[in-house]
Amino acid sequence: MADNVTSLFRSTAAHSPSMAALARESDGAGPVDFCIPCNPYFPTPAMFDDMAGRLREIITYYPSSADTITAELCSLLRLPPQCVAMGNGSTELITWIDHLLVRESLAVPVPTFGRWTDQPMETGKRVDMFPLQESGGFALDLAQYAELIRARGTRVAVICNPNNPDGGFLHKHAVVQFMDAMADLDLVVIDESFLEFADAENEPSVVQEAMLRPNVIVLRSLGKNFGLHGIRFGYLVANPALAGKVRAMLPKWNLNSFAEHVVFMLKEHGAEYAQSLHQVRRDRMDMSGQLSSLPGLTVYPSQGNFLFVRLPVGAEGTVVRDRMLTEHRILVRECGNKIGSSSRFLRLVVRPQVDVRRLVSGLEQVLYGTSRRGAAVPEQASGTGYSSGTAAVDRLVSETNGSGMRGLAAQALGAGVPGIAPAPAAGTGVPLPAAAATVTADPGGGMPVPAAAAAGAGAGVGTGAGMGAQGMPQPVAQPVPQPVPQPVPQQMPQPVPQSAPRQFPEPFPEAFPQPAPVPSQPLVPAAQPPMPAAAAYAAPAPAAQPPPPAGPTPPGVPARGGLTAAQVRGTDGLSMAPATGWPGAQAAWPSAAGMGQTG
Repeated sequence: MADNVTSLFRSTAAHSPSMAALARESDGAGPVDFCIPCNPYFPTPAMFDDMAGRLREIITYYPSSADTITAELCSLLRLPPQCVAMGNGSTELITWIDHLLVRESLAVPVPTFGRWTDQPMETGKRVDMFPLQESGGFALDLAQYAELIRARGTRVAVICNPNNPDGGFLHKHAVVQFMDAMADLDLVVIDESFLEFADAENEPSVVQEAMLRPNVIVLRSLGKNFGLHGIRFGYLVANPALAGKVRAMLPKWNLNSFAEHVVFMLKEHGAEYAQSLHQVRRDRMDMSGQLSSLPGLTVYPSQGNFLFVRLPVGAEGTVVRDRMLTEHRILVRECGNKIGSSSRFLRLVVRPQVDVRRLVSGLEQVLYGTSRRGAAVPEQASGTGYSSGTAAVDRLVSETNGSGMRGLAAQALGAGVPGIAPAPAAGTGVPLPAAAATVTADPGGGMPVPAAAAAGAGAGVGTGAGMGAQGMPQPVAQPVPQPVPQPVPQQMPQPVPQSAPRQFPEPFPEAFPQPAPVPSQPLVPAAQPPMPAAAAYAAPAPAAQPPPPAGPTPPGVPARGGLTAAQVRGTDGLSMAPATGWPGAQAAWPSAAGMGQTG
């Protein structure tokens, strides 16, 4: 495997090769998995024995229809079946949401789950990306996100709670307030795929609120929290009209017999499931503490079953990933192929303490130790290049002004665009594709954009101050290039000062009063940011609203006149949302609305 590990990552369509592919390249046993975020404590050994004993029956016969399996799941979660659609994994549901309900534009914070950016781009939609700031712990500011949506005229908004890969969390009352403020959009999607692992409040889900609203979908995963990614099952919750529209497009037998068997056996194992979530939360705290002890390694607060970490200055994620796999048989998730991230970041799945000790020992040797190949961290001022480790994503990022930033910077410098640092020597960057070769300067004085994207460039929100010529965050101790000027669009509504009284925009003046903030004990010394004034979410007056761009975005361009893959790297400005302690273990099966109820 040592000689073939890089090609394994570059030849896969996903961010990492499958465990089956890795096992085939070794002695038949896969590595310790810190990459795929699933529950290591569920199903229990007894449940696996039960499935093994019925394996021949499970794989021989057809499953029941999806309606039958969905009805059983709804009975377990106390949800009305007409409000639920089950899919062959959450990605199947995301695909149908895009095809059926996203007409021309979608907004999403980045970095996040890649299908929320890639899927609509693949079907020619405009994707308005809102950059989460490294300086603020990648916390999502809903007021600023709403400003982007209003300035762009976006028709669909997505929030992942907790967010993948950073684990950032939004309290329920903030999400509900955002949903109501966006009631005029075609659709609001709340992706709660990792919410079962959150412990910041007892009932964090908005599934009950989604069923009452005409334009909200909540997406839930089963593979992640049940530790069964290979089965491929998940579900969405919405009002009957929305859920029925998606359900009508799904095949009658889109769920397999393993999914049916697991759903029907879950009702007997509610206590074990709740205990498994409780243990994952404990392990998350312990793992965060152990990783934080490594010099130069930054660990961000998380409410998921994973931790987002920034490597020490000079460390290159693909090198760390490859050496951890070949030298220590540990698989980690390098995040260079996530738009809005870079190869300086890893996502590490929460695992039992014995595995974490092995992870920490391996990182110590790779990052700081000496061997015949030396450590993965060169001297501080040497810098690193961007590489996702996945050829298909490298190509996509290059086509969307990502890795091709050096070529664009060179052309912009020749055209006299201010604020662009000189390009490095020829041959050191990713070749610029022909589709993006013509560059038009941003009317606001910001980052140049491809000609296909120039039509709406005047409505930009930000241009990525603090980026280097490579389109990635610069190491702390290195000289910082001259920042790109940040134009302020005239069309953007000005947020109401935080001291102003909080009130919902019309037409919701009194229907949804803001609940009292939930008291919490942060795991890290970070103050909970105050809720933004709801008036900041409100749509601007019609006269100030720029018309939405006509027609779909050309293929390969993520947002006409909006943020590109390069522009979402390295900006600053948000505050961190703290994590908090965990509740006690459940005695029975938790409800879909949160971890605090039992049935």
